[in-house]
Amino acid sequence: MSENALDLQAAMESALDLAREAALLDEVPVGAVVVELKTGRIVGRGMNRRETRHDPVGHAEIEALQDAARNLQSWRLVDCALVVTLEPCPMCLAAAQQARIDRLIYSAEDPKGGALSLGYLLHEDARTNHRFSVQRFEVTECSDVLREFFRKKRQKPL
Repeated sequence: MSENALDLQAAMESALDLAREAALLDEVPVGAVVVELKTGRIVGRGMNRRETRHDPVGHAEIEALQDAARNLQSWRLVDCALVVTLEPCPMCLAAAQQARIDRLIYSAEDPKGGALSLGYLLHEDARTNHRFSVQRFEVTECSDVLREFFRKKRQKPL
């Protein structure tokens, strides 16, 4: 395989499939995958499970990073990219930094909760021991699935 075998569209589609699965569980529809950059192989998968697991850190990114670490038998996810349907929160950006990923790719922006939108640029802070690139790769469906989920939530009686 090439030096960088990451197929962004395919990786984001895999993450989007996980987001749709989360919506079926009445979870906020966010999905994430960890991809080996040299092979293009998905080594970790995750979806939001905060509600079903009663877990405050049950974010898709955390689940994908943990799954990848188990599968690769290392917490250091070097030569890997984290691909997620929604801009990560500060906790998830920090987890990506701790996992030593090489790249973060996200689709939908999150102006109220996204680390980048809020100005938490941990991934490029020279004071930290690991930095990585961040890229936005917009796939309209990632925003659409979130918008539809919350539209339905607002219509439900309490």
